Amino acid sequence: MRKQIACLRNSFFDEGFLDEQFLQLEDLQDDANPNFVEEIVTSFYGDSVRLLRNLEMALEKRPFDFCKLENYMHLFKGSSSSIGAIKVKRECTRFQDYCKAGNAEGCINSYQQVKQEHAILRRKLETYFKLARQAA
Repeated sequence: MRKQIACLRNSFFDEGFLDEQFLQLEDLQDDANPNFVEEIVTSFYGDSVRLLRNLEMALEKRPFDFCKLENYMHLFKGSSSSIGAIKVKRECTRFQDYCKAGNAEGCINSYQQVKQEHAILRRKLETYFKLARQAA
């Protein structure tokens, strides 16, 4: 099972879902706090629900307040960066670029991509942590 867990973990990096920030979180985990990374990721997903909801509500208002949208996405991008969610972060940057360009359609499409990358990573990490708990 440990080999399966290691392969799954490595796939996060090979497939470009996570970057070195995740490794830095793992370096902070020790015997005194063996679930540190899972707790940080769980906290991220708790916060991200609120951040995504704020974005969604702002996207429902017309005309778009691109400054507000960009600020909300800035917060979400920073939160995503803190766990090393590189694909999510990349989509956040794309969204911000659409905001700067005043491209409403681009923002809407990019927001859907952000949510999709966020959900994919969440499923992958939940599987990873579940297997890690079973192996412990």
